[in-house]
Amino acid sequence: MKITIIGGGPGGLYFSILTKKALPDCQIDIYERNKADDSFGFGVVFSDETLGEFLTRDTKSYDLIRNEFAYWDDIVVARNGETVNIAGNGFCGCSRKTLLQLLQQRCREEGVNLHFEHNVDDLSHFKDSDYIVACDGINSAIRDKFASDFGTKTELKKNKFVWLGSTKPLDAFTYFFRTTAFGTFVAHSYQYQKGMSTWIFECSPQTWENAGFETTNEEDTIDRISKIFAEELDGHGLISNRSHWRQFPAITNDVWYKDNIVLLGDAKATAHYSIGSGTKLAMECAIALSDSIVEFGTDKDKAFAKYEQLRRNRVEMIQHAANVSLEWFENMDRHIKHDFYQFAFGVMTRAKKVTFENLALRDKSFPEKVLNEFNTKRGIENLKTPAAFTPFSLRKMELQNRIVMAPMGQYSAEDGLINDWHFTHYTNRAIGGLGLILTEMTAISQTGRITLGCTGIYTNEQLVEWKKLVDFIHTNTSTKIGIQLGHSGRKGSIKKPWEGTNEPLENSWNLISASSIAFNEKLSIPKEITLSDMDEIVAQFVQATKNADEAGFDMMELQAHHGYLLASFLSPLTNIRKDEFGGSIENRLKFPLRVFNEMRKVFNQDKPMSVRISASDWAENGITEEDVFTIAEAFKNAGADIINVSTGNTVSHQKPAIGRMWQTPFSEAIRNTVDIPTITAGYIQDIDQINTILLNGRADLVALGKTLLLEPNFVRNAQAYEQFESNDVPVQYKIALPHFYPMKAGERKMVEGMKKALKPESHK
Repeated sequence: MKITIIGGGPGGLYFSILTKKALPDCQIDIYERNKADDSFGFGVVFSDETLGEFLTRDTKSYDLIRNEFAYWDDIVVARNGETVNIAGNGFCGCSRKTLLQLLQQRCREEGVNLHFEHNVDDLSHFKDSDYIVACDGINSAIRDKFASDFGTKTELKKNKFVWLGSTKPLDAFTYFFRTTAFGTFVAHSYQYQKGMSTWIFECSPQTWENAGFETTNEEDTIDRISKIFAEELDGHGLISNRSHWRQFPAITNDVWYKDNIVLLGDAKATAHYSIGSGTKLAMECAIALSDSIVEFGTDKDKAFAKYEQLRRNRVEMIQHAANVSLEWFENMDRHIKHDFYQFAFGVMTRAKKVTFENLALRDKSFPEKVLNEFNTKRGIENLKTPAAFTPFSLRKMELQNRIVMAPMGQYSAEDGLINDWHFTHYTNRAIGGLGLILTEMTAISQTGRITLGCTGIYTNEQLVEWKKLVDFIHTNTSTKIGIQLGHSGRKGSIKKPWEGTNEPLENSWNLISASSIAFNEKLSIPKEITLSDMDEIVAQFVQATKNADEAGFDMMELQAHHGYLLASFLSPLTNIRKDEFGGSIENRLKFPLRVFNEMRKVFNQDKPMSVRISASDWAENGITEEDVFTIAEAFKNAGADIINVSTGNTVSHQKPAIGRMWQTPFSEAIRNTVDIPTITAGYIQDIDQINTILLNGRADLVALGKTLLLEPNFVRNAQAYEQFESNDVPVQYKIALPHFYPMKAGERKMVEGMKKALKPESHK
């Protein structure tokens, strides 16, 4: 077998070592355009997990690299002179140049042919190769030549960064944040060999422009950066190596191979440096590619399919985490105003993989500092109280904890009237200890329902039944209950979900929306709402609000999300009106704001009001972040006390990026830009995630949807898990506490023991 490697970076070198060891008769040639001792950049980073993989794959490589390690166990977050150390994070740094030389040495020992100063621009010279591995970097000429075949996509991220070195010694991976008159800067820094450290300086485009930097003027860059980080550099200079300001290119490829050509390393996929090194990703993929070719020999289709099977999901997960991480750094100016430990906690949990409990298993002292700061600021006497179980107030409504039941349609009403199902559904979860329950979307009129099974509050009979439910909750629990009022708009008159997804009823009623655009090809085209229709809708919202107030609800939420009537005004994908209610976001806001204002006038002024919005349409040309900030600001100024932040379901062709806690960044953006409390939701499944969200300032309340459907006692389980003694447990159930709490403590101890056992072995 003959294999040609284009690009002599760590990925290609390591692939060659592993493959040549497994297939000694295979001819492997590496072609590198630079000299053997050329290296751009300074250090690379590996984790204990990655090092463990290297150790098992090629002990000789591991031993050579290990001798050059600069190892650290701590991560330090420093902001304007304040610092905190977080232990238990096993990483090492290594000189990129040294790494290349050591891997080159191993290639020679195994019989791999190395060709330096050999630029490849014509693959016809290698037509006799069974495999051509393209690992020629971010600017891969081979990938770009066949970009349409690979489905290459490149997105330049916003922030500016520059890669420099220094003689400043560091004993931990350190994030240095510095607030200046220009904006916020951060240095991602670590030592990679004795007397040398890597410093990646990053800032927003506006900060970069304010500071007067020039893209390729290395001398000026060093002079300006040295002054900004004079305290951190402590007299040590900065060193350049083609150190030009850049924007990070996020590269993906729909397919990783074409004919006998396969992509590896940055040519295939990039991951932002804030989540780990591209070198690490390249070498891990090299292992999978080598395994696949060794297993299937010259059967390219099977080998490439196995390669993608082994690495596609993992790479995409890493890229997603990296994008979440880099977005945090793109918004440093938003986070920098947090209290210091909360800020540091945000740094550590920015990619959502690390949580409060993860950190406690590594270094118990740091999460304690974060929690103490959170509770001290809020006047909580017991500083160990989990964030989820701290009280929260809106106007005169005080919640006993910060866990909310999200509005979840039950589609079980008759003529809008709730029944025993609803009574059991809501009261069980109130007895279960929730801080707040938000009802399913409750229609303001018969034609405002989504399905025939939707609840309403537009008749006196409906009001009476809601009042019975609300009274029971108030009499028997400490839970508060709010009602979400809405109108289905163009998404109405459909079957219940278990009867068909977004399928119209046989005897459909007429639909209305901001514009005459059907939600999908199955549903009818709605009538564009007229001024007289608007007057009627406003009157219906007002009457429903009065009914809800009379029923005793503690809170009111206006439905303006998921593409329903009011939301259809807010998104440019569903509002193409040419009158005063279309066009700019200010115009698109007019009718939803009018509805809210009229509701606020008639709802008890001591009770809070929420608005639920979609902060993204997950579709091209949809609502923008600036639109969302304008919407939230407008409702805040109109008297909204909190924004319930959701996303999507505006259009049927959406492409949401779903994952754990996936909607929390939108909540955080609104909360910390508009300065209004928020409720967040979206694949939040345990108390650790809830505490993590609250402590890093992504939301003030956390809503659970599907999690609560099959676990109505989620809160009681979480309280026992946290050994938090609540005073609202019904007297009928208190007899169970002495048994329940020790049982949950034992379960937690077992789980934590498993997590510790699975932690990669330290390579210090």
